[in-house]
Amino acid sequence: MALLLSKPELARTEPADRAAFASPVPTQIVSNGEFNPLPQTAQQRRVEERIKEIADTIAPKLGLDRRQFLRTGCGMAAAFLAMNDVFGPLFAVDRAEAAEPGAAAERANGLSGQFIFDDQVHFVRDDFQGEKLLDLAKYASVHWNPDMLKDAGMSLARYKFDNFVKEVYVDSDTKIALLSGAPFDDPNWWFLSNNQMAQARKTVNSLAGSRRLLAHSLITPKQPGWMEEADRCIAEVKPESWKGYTIGDPLNPQSTKYPWRLDDEKLMYPFYEKAVKAGINTICIHKGLLPRDYEKSAANAWHYATVEDLPKAAKDWPRMNFVMYHAALRQFLESPDDDLAEFEKTGYIRWASDLADIPQKYGVNNVYAEVGTAFANSAVANPRFAAALMGTLVKGMGFDHVVWGTDSVWYGSPQWQIEAFRRLEIPADMAQKHGFAPLGAADGAVKSAIFGYNSARLYKLDLRAELPPISKDKLAAARAASLHAATRSNLAYGYIARRA
Repeated sequence: MALLLSKPELARTEPADRAAFASPVPTQIVSNGEFNPLPQTAQQRRVEERIKEIADTIAPKLGLDRRQFLRTGCGMAAAFLAMNDVFGPLFAVDRAEAAEPGAAAERANGLSGQFIFDDQVHFVRDDFQGEKLLDLAKYASVHWNPDMLKDAGMSLARYKFDNFVKEVYVDSDTKIALLSGAPFDDPNWWFLSNNQMAQARKTVNSLAGSRRLLAHSLITPKQPGWMEEADRCIAEVKPESWKGYTIGDPLNPQSTKYPWRLDDEKLMYPFYEKAVKAGINTICIHKGLLPRDYEKSAANAWHYATVEDLPKAAKDWPRMNFVMYHAALRQFLESPDDDLAEFEKTGYIRWASDLADIPQKYGVNNVYAEVGTAFANSAVANPRFAAALMGTLVKGMGFDHVVWGTDSVWYGSPQWQIEAFRRLEIPADMAQKHGFAPLGAADGAVKSAIFGYNSARLYKLDLRAELPPISKDKLAAARAASLHAATRSNLAYGYIARRA
């Protein structure tokens, strides 16, 4: 997560957790700070009003007020019914789920044991002082989740450890997560150091009594001492994988001193050799998600956010796994409708299609797409575009090379994203025109692979050994209790465009 918005852009936003409508599924795009949040569209306003109508009709019959209803499984179903009413039948949802708590509970309980590995989660260290990060909440509350600020208040506590554990493990079906970070030229802006990510891994796993959290170590190519730090992490920190930003400092791409390329033989190939030798051979790279004016605001570095440097590196290092975060989607572009129209006409999604083409074009099988933020934004702004994105990735890369990630806890609990993907299907006309295969059932082969099995393979998890303790640990008990109570906050933590 990186804050790329300028002061004038920030002035046009609000905290998502304070200003947005408290919907189970956000009704405006929430930015994590890496891109401009679009204003609420006419369709999103219609979804919001339709959710209110459904809630106000059903909630009194269940003895609940609107807010209470929207925090239940019935409320979640109501949100997807509203989206179907506006966008068309893109989500699998039965109207009985919204009206009958028993139907909603039956579905939730039936899927609660699904193996979900979140390939990208975040929180900040206790002494983090970056108050600017609170603007994430302003954005998210307006566009996605208006209740965000009511429960947690306007403080950095929303991004810290205790809330992270609650939102990710108790308020969602996530079983295992990979803790990530972001490097900045100013070390005071690092959310977590490599040592702190390792300590968090130890704390969560000890708390749970099972292996629930994996951890990255950040690499900072070109910065003084970066290779020595990689050596230290191999010897002492022992991360499950690496994280890097080819764009350099994501906070200041216009002035960063350290952009780099994956295919820089002199800079990166010695690192790959060390990583392969150490058996830590997966590297996750932030790509895409640039602001609307990226050619100006990131003039010195925007080329480094594309995937043009990936094919050669992947071909030269077949034993390295290259996971491209955000599926390299340039951003959720200026107009979702225009982006969808471009796709319908050309079959091309800027930068994401370039990523999807790499395996077949270059004959490599070690390239993966992670969908954090890219799926969340598109599912909210235009779910038909979300279907196009997922269809493009699955067709080009194979469903066994797409991995699940949510960028939580910036957007609150990832459960609404999980539900959106469980229910999403590619429309028949789109499938026929572009040759997309169905995504299938919530627990079918395609979605189960993307939700967890692909990452389990990447991280060499023995699920026969890992899952039994996870299903009975302390976090599982807390999650089971939450399924029987309306405890989900419906908060998202980020930026939303100011509401009218």
